[in-house]
Amino acid sequence: MGRQGTDWDAEGLLDDLSGEQREARRRLLDRTLEQGATLDDLRRAAAEGRLAALPAELLLGGPPRFSARDAARQAGLELDFLLELRRATGVAASDPDAPLLSTADLEASSLTSEVMRAGVSAEHVSATAPVLAQALRQIAEQLTDVIVALAYVPDLPEDELAERLAREVARYLPFISRVVENGLRLQFREAVREAAIAAAERSAGGLPDSRVVAVAFVDLVGFTRLGEELPAAELERIARRLSEMAAEATEPPVRLVKSLGDAVMLVSPEPEALLAGVLEIVDLADAGPPDFPRARAGIALGSAVTGGGDWYGRPVNLASRLTTIARPGSVLVTDTLREAVDRGFRFSEAGVRQLHGMPEPVAVFRARRDGEPA
Repeated sequence: MGRQGTDWDAEGLLDDLSGEQREARRRLLDRTLEQGATLDDLRRAAAEGRLAALPAELLLGGPPRFSARDAARQAGLELDFLLELRRATGVAASDPDAPLLSTADLEASSLTSEVMRAGVSAEHVSATAPVLAQALRQIAEQLTDVIVALAYVPDLPEDELAERLAREVARYLPFISRVVENGLRLQFREAVREAAIAAAERSAGGLPDSRVVAVAFVDLVGFTRLGEELPAAELERIARRLSEMAAEATEPPVRLVKSLGDAVMLVSPEPEALLAGVLEIVDLADAGPPDFPRARAGIALGSAVTGGGDWYGRPVNLASRLTTIARPGSVLVTDTLREAVDRGFRFSEAGVRQLHGMPEPVAVFRARRDGEPA
């Protein structure tokens, strides 16, 4: 029997366990029930293999108990709109009456309602939600890696693992909230600055909703082949190192738009700054460990539009295509990029190429720093 008189054997929550594992499970069930979990919470968590996470879940908004219909009613949102948002953010929404939502989900729905009452349109909410969800998911996964590294010890009893996970979550949650908020504030500041510049350009007669930017892709040669030879953890380390190289080699106004596993995308309103940074990334890859893949890159200049944290337009497509034909260790650019760079670099002709998906052949040049051998 548990501390509160619950017969865990009768509940089936000690099945297939014996000895210390059985006692650890009993202690975990007793403690989590006292912390506010319900029997249904415990049954569901055990069935899904996440009992050790349940104490931490209680700190992070609680286990799932509410339906999407409950959330919509409480927040004053249309149910169909809420379900659409959940689908857009990659969250299960197949049954509007299933208890899949936690207290944190209810708070998020209420916040959505507040934002819309403040004047944000449903269209903007729908466009913003998946971008936020993707970014926050990546942040959460990285922070979870940190928490697990702090909490995990091999062969820990289940109740001790649960306690250590909850303790680390409680210890670092206040810092995490502040770090994320401050980081978003700083990135928001830079994005507002860029948007203001773009608005001024449009007012001066530029194309609607577009601005002239230099776009670059840098990828790792042979990464697909490595995927067949190396364990997933090693591939992840290599991909992470590429992003780190991009951060080391560049500074504003160059911005890392996204990491694509074996590639990174960068954008800058200043072509010289982007070209210098990309050449440095390629050099860093060449100077890496012997088993690190070589890098190659493509850069284009032109009018592009931004939305959802990404960029779209001809220079994006051109830069991507140039990267695929670049040789290891080389950086290919378009003629418009070459003409926009004043000093510090030299260019050699790489031919007129018919790039996949481009309607007209493109004059291509290889870029190097001044003084580098051909």
